[in-house]
Amino acid sequence: MVAGLLEGKRALVCGVANQKSIAWGIAQALHREGARLAFTCVESARRRVQKLAAGLGDVPVLACDVMNDADIARTMDEASEVFGGKLDILVHSIAYARLEDLGAEFLKVDRDGWRLALEVSAYSLVALARAARPLMIASGGGSVITITFVGGSRVVPSYNIMGVSKAALECSMRYLAYDLGPDGIRVNAISSGPIATMSSMVVERFDESLEVMRKKAPLLDCVSPEDIGNATVYFGSDLSRRVTGTVAFVDSGIDTLMAGVGDHPRTRQTS
Repeated sequence: MVAGLLEGKRALVCGVANQKSIAWGIAQALHREGARLAFTCVESARRRVQKLAAGLGDVPVLACDVMNDADIARTMDEASEVFGGKLDILVHSIAYARLEDLGAEFLKVDRDGWRLALEVSAYSLVALARAARPLMIASGGGSVITITFVGGSRVVPSYNIMGVSKAALECSMRYLAYDLGPDGIRVNAISSGPIATMSSMVVERFDESLEVMRKKAPLLDCVSPEDIGNATVYFGSDLSRRVTGTVAFVDSGIDTLMAGVGDHPRTRQTS
């Protein structure tokens, strides 16, 4: 049997919610390549995530409130017990904003909505990386991967406060890469094209984004959680051992064509 790219590596995947979530696609790809897994999720999703985890074998599911530093510390202690005091890969796939702050005018976001979205969606990366640092140092280094979106660098109508959160997330990723580099810890982000997850479908006009992908992206197709999982395998493996502080676009090429591009003159060829 050929060993996977992540054989022997220990991976904590934060943000698994359901079978349509990006984090679940990532978890499946890491498992396929031989990584030993543990998941974190919010307490309300724990039973649902445990059922998913059972399909991958003996995968512990740890409840974690990323708005509580004590809870993050407890979760990382539990992960340390699971992995024997070491961690190689930390996946951050966590984002949240109030429904009323998605859609309509960005001007309407209030201070509470601002704080909530940025704390959960961006600061949680900093808090989790800080807590994971000793485990990664004990492992001789590691890889932190977070998930972003083009709305952090361009205006995507209705994305609003989540776009600001993704901008903060990407900037935080770069500063973390600088701080953690001497420890042998790499920090990178994957910018996903729009994916029809349960969370994304509540964003006003999200279905239009999927249609844009099919008509304008160079590859004339949407992105799947599996595609993001495959990119995560690269960042978690030794293939990317000299890559840090970067944003990799896994979006069928749409980012290069966001402004003023009409439908692609060619349609997808089928055989």
